[in-house]
Amino acid sequence: MKSGLMRRKNDEGPGEIDLTPMLDVVFILLIFFIVTSVFVTEAGIEISKPQASTADPKSKDLILIAVSPDGDVWMDGEQVDQRFVRSRIELRLAEAPNSSVIIQGDRAATNEHVMAIMRAAREAEVTSISISTES
Repeated sequence: MKSGLMRRKNDEGPGEIDLTPMLDVVFILLIFFIVTSVFVTEAGIEISKPQASTADPKSKDLILIAVSPDGDVWMDGEQVDQRFVRSRIELRLAEAPNSSVIIQGDRAATNEHVMAIMRAAREAEVTSISISTES
């Protein structure tokens, strides 16, 4: 019987490490970090913001609305007719009731267009409305 035990020990090759469980853990961690990361959403167009001497950073749920120099309104990456801005804001408020509206008006946009967005946000009963600027 002793010879059988000795033979088994001698037949085994050098110790090998199975990396499969470690790779599984690494992929699970990678997926976890991708899913839990916060993505910054943009309104849909590139605008040049006006300068401001005071700035107040916002950190809660945001509804970003961009106004182009031509007066076009963009929300969630798509152009929206000004008549439907209020209903789009109300839909977003249904998803996240404590959202703030941030209007990203281009410095070449007229005040009339920006004020129309502010009026629509007030009619949708948004509690916090801000205009995005560069400090």
